[in-house]
Amino acid sequence: MNDLQAEQVIQLCIFAAVLVLLALAELLFPRRHLTVGKPLRWLNNLALVSINTIVVRILLPLGAVGMAAKAQENGWGLFNNVDVPGWLAVILAVVLLDFAIYVQHVLFHAVPLFWRLHLVHHADLDFDVTTGLRFHTLEILLSWCIKLAVVVLLGASALAVFVFEVLLNATSMFNHSNLRLPGWLDRLLRLVLVTPDMHRVHHSTLRRETNSNFGFNLPWWDFLLGTYQNQPELGHEDMTIGLAHLRDEKQVDRLPRMLALPFLAEAGGYPLNRGDKDQTISSPNGMLRPYNQKSGNESLTAARK
Repeated sequence: MNDLQAEQVIQLCIFAAVLVLLALAELLFPRRHLTVGKPLRWLNNLALVSINTIVVRILLPLGAVGMAAKAQENGWGLFNNVDVPGWLAVILAVVLLDFAIYVQHVLFHAVPLFWRLHLVHHADLDFDVTTGLRFHTLEILLSWCIKLAVVVLLGASALAVFVFEVLLNATSMFNHSNLRLPGWLDRLLRLVLVTPDMHRVHHSTLRRETNSNFGFNLPWWDFLLGTYQNQPELGHEDMTIGLAHLRDEKQVDRLPRMLALPFLAEAGGYPLNRGDKDQTISSPNGMLRPYNQKSGNESLTAARK
């Protein structure tokens, strides 16, 4: 087994361990009552991440760590051309990579074409550890291309990229988990880490809340750049998770539909470049329905029916 294969095996083992631990923690200390049948929903979310993993391994076999090693070998990027202590270069690279993920996340909310891919993640009708794994395959590929470009530009070391990848996967599952934390612990943790209560706000059906709390790992970018919202308007127990115009479980939580969603569903008025207020569209039977300006002032009550 070569170094690249060993790195992938280690990442997979850590990923599986974190997933199992958080799944158990959710059962013991749930934050919210789940509204959708868990077994079938988990099966589809996990099937999607399995497909994504296979596609990435086939199309981008070098991976982020392998690309970092190649950049180091060829002297590409910032940290391969400046004299910085190794330990400091690792820390700076991890922080800058996290900032790049924050910017990318904002971009996926701002560009309507990208939002169509990203809405698959937001269309999940519940919020738990598997939501952190639920991304459309095309979004994953685009995200990986952006990540590899940032790795090369930074000249991040293989160690820094490995640490970042492990942290990103673990924190994405953690901050999407349906885990109840004591209030004092949540307040303390969110000074340095995005917590489930902090990120859950981002999965609200309310547009202004969907377009807040973009951080996946470090919360500082939301604090500094004005995208932080402390709590959801309706509270964590009463808030509605998902997208207001996509409320039918059969449309959003079945693998074939999840893959087709960017091509079938409307954006729903969520992209950042729209000036309209919170949209809360829903058809009486919960089926996919195009968003239009006239229906933009329908009430959230309608969306919950």
